[in-house]
Amino acid sequence: MENNIYKTPLAGRYASSEMNYLWSSDKKYSTWRKLWIALAKTEQELGIDITDKQIKQMEENVDNIDYDIVAKREAECRHDVMAHVYEFGTKCPEAKPIIHLGATSCYVTDNTDVILMHEALELIKQKLILVIQNLRKFAFDNRFVTCLGYTHFQPAQLTTVGKRATLWLQDLLEDLEELEFVQSHMKLLGCKGTTGTQESFMKLFKDEEKVNQIDGKIAEKMGFDKVYDVSGQTYTRKLDARVLNVLATIAESASKFANDMRLLQHEKELEEPFEKGQIGSSAMAYKRNPMRSERINSLARHVMVLANDPAITAATQWLERTLDDSANKRICVPESFLAVDAILILYANISSGIVVYENVIKTNMMQELPFMGTEEILMNAVLKGGDRQELHEKIRVYSMEAGREVKEFGRPNDLVDRIAKDETFGLTKEEILHILNPDHLCGRAPKQVEDFIKAKVDPILETYKDLTKGVTTEVKV
Repeated sequence: MENNIYKTPLAGRYASSEMNYLWSSDKKYSTWRKLWIALAKTEQELGIDITDKQIKQMEENVDNIDYDIVAKREAECRHDVMAHVYEFGTKCPEAKPIIHLGATSCYVTDNTDVILMHEALELIKQKLILVIQNLRKFAFDNRFVTCLGYTHFQPAQLTTVGKRATLWLQDLLEDLEELEFVQSHMKLLGCKGTTGTQESFMKLFKDEEKVNQIDGKIAEKMGFDKVYDVSGQTYTRKLDARVLNVLATIAESASKFANDMRLLQHEKELEEPFEKGQIGSSAMAYKRNPMRSERINSLARHVMVLANDPAITAATQWLERTLDDSANKRICVPESFLAVDAILILYANISSGIVVYENVIKTNMMQELPFMGTEEILMNAVLKGGDRQELHEKIRVYSMEAGREVKEFGRPNDLVDRIAKDETFGLTKEEILHILNPDHLCGRAPKQVEDFIKAKVDPILETYKDLTKGVTTEVKV
């Protein structure tokens, strides 16, 4: 029967086991129980008659959840939190009277959501650093491999394979900076009651100073140092929007890389790693399709669309609380994390083994090189006494004619021969070919790679040098 139950492809097919666990029922509901324990300990510290025995009984049953009892109780009461309060009480009869004392449901649901998002961002950060590490090596190793640059996917001035990789790297550094900012500013809801006024605790303690300490004590027990100063029943849903926006920006960067890989694999300049037994096409055995890059694009599209959900939810919450956020949050938040986790696993896999076909790169470059070097030719001809305006017009005409030979008749690019035959340029063919040396036409690209890595990439990798140990990067399919 289990095999007939639908399971989300993100969980079963793409995402890592550690990210799956973070969004599992066991992780979620055991966190609820830890929050109930933190509340009980805080109330005990502030003078409520709660015994060590009650707290110990709760601690001993954090992971002892009977989901059958929960399901049966929820079917009766139609309330998931109260079903778990009931089930927890069956395991902790001594503590039953004080479980959830003074709290509202959002105490466990909202605080758990913040905790899970914070931990999930840490997993995302680990994989992000690993991709940065891979691209750093790729950029540095290929900083001198000159290639065609492209604007509008049309041949443009030369660059290097490594310099192009720094563009992918820079996007990820921007994403990391945004992730670090959002993660470091995440706050717990605390325990503020039905409309955020802590009225139930005022009745419980009859001491405003004690009530004022509750949030900070709970946060400290749960490993946080920040709590929202004010709230309704829930934390502001802008937090979900900020977190999913970070995930969307990572998806954007990965998708840009994947698109570039697909274009360059079509040009046969770069290629994804291709496994020994991998099948590129069920019909065309010779094909080596960029399947992993395509999957990144596919998953990224999903993440970018999901980022709209919490933004709309944040904009449409009514006053102190409405419940139209709940079902939406349960879907879009885990799905976004699982998808980005899968994206970064794919990105790490591809970036660790990109195949560079230097001979093809050179062939493609040499075909277009005469066009790329016309500015250099023009400057050298002017230095020999030529008229810039006259020579510019001639180069324009010769370039159009040479381009016609290539496009319409499939003949070699003969622009160099045309210019060499025109005496007004004063340049021999040998001189023109020397001018067109590719290494002289890619500007500061190699040095830009070195400077960027030294100034921007290496300090980050040094900061996080121990973060990527044991990170799952194996692509499931």
